[in-house]
Amino acid sequence: MFRKILIANRGEIAVRIIRTCRDMGIKTVAVYSTADRDALHVKYADEQCCIGPPPPAESYLKHANIITVAQLTNADAIHPGVGFLSEDSQFAEICEAHRITFIGPSIDNLVRMGDKAEARETMSKLGLKLVPGSRSTRQGRLKRGRKRGVVETEEEAVEIAERIGYPVGIKASAGGGGRGIRIANNQMSLLNLFHTAKSEAESAFGNADVYIEKWIENARHIEVQILADKHDNVVHLGERECSIQRKQQKLLEEAPSPSIGGKLRAEICKAAIKAAKSISYSNVGTIEFVVDSDDNFYFLEMNTRLQVEHTVTEMTTGIDLVREQIRVAAGEQLGYNHSDIRIDGHAIECRINAEDAQNGFMPSPGEITSYLPPGGIGIRTDSHLYTGHTVPPYYDSLIAKLIAHGRSREEAIIRMKRALEELTIGGVKTTTSLHQEILRDERFLAGRVDTGFLDDGV
Repeated sequence: MFRKILIANRGEIAVRIIRTCRDMGIKTVAVYSTADRDALHVKYADEQCCIGPPPPAESYLKHANIITVAQLTNADAIHPGVGFLSEDSQFAEICEAHRITFIGPSIDNLVRMGDKAEARETMSKLGLKLVPGSRSTRQGRLKRGRKRGVVETEEEAVEIAERIGYPVGIKASAGGGGRGIRIANNQMSLLNLFHTAKSEAESAFGNADVYIEKWIENARHIEVQILADKHDNVVHLGERECSIQRKQQKLLEEAPSPSIGGKLRAEICKAAIKAAKSISYSNVGTIEFVVDSDDNFYFLEMNTRLQVEHTVTEMTTGIDLVREQIRVAAGEQLGYNHSDIRIDGHAIECRINAEDAQNGFMPSPGEITSYLPPGGIGIRTDSHLYTGHTVPPYYDSLIAKLIAHGRSREEAIIRMKRALEELTIGGVKTTTSLHQEILRDERFLAGRVDTGFLDDGV
């Protein structure tokens, strides 16, 4: 087992990882930008080191700085957390070259599934249904150096869109977390958005490649949590409902999904296991699907990392996914199979963002003048806040995750309503009131959710 782990991240996820390391008796190293000097993860870690100024490209994304700190502190593993370097195959290769364990999937997994266009091709060959879109099977023999499924010109984009029909999604091949997506409803908007999407992809991910697929309106977004070791043992830990989104960014997740039945659940989970086994996947991962109004489901993408919403799976299974990541990365076997896994009750997560929901969701950085998290049976709060902490303007606006667990969905909803009422965050605007509105909505209470849920208002 590892003696010391460097956490190459910040915020609530860094605090979350440090807590599990403490439970396992593993020392931790926190890295931080100058904007995060007084952050909670810095206070909690055994060792701390500044890695640069606030911009992520000069700190949390700086390979050399992080590796240097790992070497100076004699860390034998790096946990990348969520976002930043968590799906960066080049960083994983650098870790391997320096004999530092990257706590995540193999480099091959990251390469094959990190590129969304390539992942679509891999899953298509496996027999999984894909949302209609840009596919190498329609392109004939590929030109030298060209990637499968990638759309390079306006002419190609128009041809594909006319073939599959509008609306279409223009998506960054290296994208993730709901970023790098633009929706075109006609040819004019397609031409306007095509180059915008490529520019944004280059800026956000260092890769301008995009692909195009049919945009299924009012679909359900269902994902399956996969856990696999390096000894060919693969299990799934059930599915999560992630349909309530704003601009493809998830706001509320729950497990199990209230929008699918037992037969469809079994089919989706079986497909996810098949996908993971086909690429000899190891560590945690998430296979994401979209489900249309006729219960047809299509492979969307694979996230080769821990998800923000991993908490609801932990609450319904009792399995610490960060602990499992560390165990698997250290070469240990899972030690259990599907028959040992029990889905207990229902869990809901609300992402609390420092945003003004009444003013176009404008970011709301600033000093936290008061902070009081909720408590009681069935309530969990993952956060890096404390009174006096300053929320910087440079990073993701997520400042807390509220998770409620109950014996039934109804009980989980009641507990979440209580938790939202108890939550006190002063000094910045938050999305708390929006979540309260969602939990009062008759459609949500009935389990009638889809990706267009917020488009109709709450």
